[in-house]
Amino acid sequence: MTMKKSRMVLDSDFQIAQVDNRIYGSFIEHLGRAVYEGIYEPDHPLANEDGFRMDVVELVKELQVPIVRYPGGNFVSGYNWEDGVGPKEERKRRLELAWRTIETNQVGTNEFADWAKLVNSEVMMAVNLGTRGVDAARNLVEYCNHPSGTYWSDLRVSHGYREPHKVRTWCLGNEMDGPWQIGHKTADEYGRVALEAAKVMKWVDPSIDLVLCGSSGTQMPTFPQWEATVLDHAYDHVDYISLHRYYGNRDGDTANFLASSLDMEQFIHTVVSTCDYMKAKKRSNKTVNLSFDEWNVWFHSNEADTKIEPWSIAPPQLEDIYTMEDALVVGSMLITLLKHADRVKIACLAQLVNVIAPIMTTAGGGAWKQTIYYPYLHASRYGRGRVLNPLISSPKYDSKDFTDVPVLDSTAVFNEENQELTIFAVNRDMVDALHLECDVRSFDGYRVVEHIVLEHEDIKASNTHVQPNRVVPHNRGNAETNDGTLECVLPKLSWNVIRLRKQ
Repeated sequence: MTMKKSRMVLDSDFQIAQVDNRIYGSFIEHLGRAVYEGIYEPDHPLANEDGFRMDVVELVKELQVPIVRYPGGNFVSGYNWEDGVGPKEERKRRLELAWRTIETNQVGTNEFADWAKLVNSEVMMAVNLGTRGVDAARNLVEYCNHPSGTYWSDLRVSHGYREPHKVRTWCLGNEMDGPWQIGHKTADEYGRVALEAAKVMKWVDPSIDLVLCGSSGTQMPTFPQWEATVLDHAYDHVDYISLHRYYGNRDGDTANFLASSLDMEQFIHTVVSTCDYMKAKKRSNKTVNLSFDEWNVWFHSNEADTKIEPWSIAPPQLEDIYTMEDALVVGSMLITLLKHADRVKIACLAQLVNVIAPIMTTAGGGAWKQTIYYPYLHASRYGRGRVLNPLISSPKYDSKDFTDVPVLDSTAVFNEENQELTIFAVNRDMVDALHLECDVRSFDGYRVVEHIVLEHEDIKASNTHVQPNRVVPHNRGNAETNDGTLECVLPKLSWNVIRLRKQ
């Protein structure tokens, strides 16, 4: 039987854009065990003097996460940031309405800034435009970023933080288009308050970047009119607009699930078009870029979450245990983000620890890597440079929701400084391996140094705290170059990272 074939041409001159490293961002929300028992567990034997789990810190550092969105998410729309600063023994416990838990506020703005430094990341701070508004937003910017000599900046100094946190990137609320959101608003209502908040936040600190709330997904009935309306109000005062999207395989249709990134691609195209329409309408020279600040697979935990008792502290919410299949979808979503590096400047895998996360922990015990940890790790580590625009020919298939789905999903990143070329590739074929022939004549002298493969005979295989290494990558891929041609076999249902370096 003849193996299916695919072909790709890579040329160093065919470039899409320089990758903004913030495309490998992530997200920590006060939700479930993300904060408490996730990054913060003072009684844990591996906790440092501030209560942060150092085993988790090491796993996050390995991922090289450049930016982490905080504190929400839906949580932020009911959050009083003042509850999370000052002496811990004086902090209030609050009913947390978004996820129906009790928030102890033992971690807040300053503690999270400390943790971000530990993991070599920067904070992407969200302000509450649900129950609060312009005043609380400007005060938080002053607390975080103003040096001293004013009420809010001096309050930070009195809390032990003489130097400002210098938070650069700020989210103007979260998913304000969703009826589930505390303080949900119409597009006009949100556009107005976002505009006013943006104005005063930048008056406090003109150096900050602002992210406007876009739609919570392509399934929202207000999409994409929401984007047009809120941009019409706030275009001149914001720098990015947000996109959120999660996928799941609730029907057990793997072929259709693996094609999910085609919806993500269309989502990006539509939002870019809407931004540029508004740019033309306003005769503006400014381009608003995209912040895809929530994306992932999320469906495994949906039923379990309905059984959680309300008003508990840090219950195990949204604890999806990811499969090999999920890792392939995450790999394709990363490839999609890279393909649009010219407009997607920030992206956040949602989330980072315990809550729909690549890293899981047990209370008092160990931390372990989910299947999705690996494509995220590989892209973050090797996907820095300039994204190339490959010419790809591949077999295709149709699924329930998509037509002409390429079996080969791929992109490449050229790091000229390090003289490295990395090809990321997913073989979506459920039956057969795929032969890849890639023209790399443009990269004279480059040779394969590693072909990493993530695969498993059971597409539903997952890692657990009992079997943390059931699904792990190996470097026994067979990619090799000869006379300007790279050839390899991509195993069925596999994630591949082919690294070349100039010899």
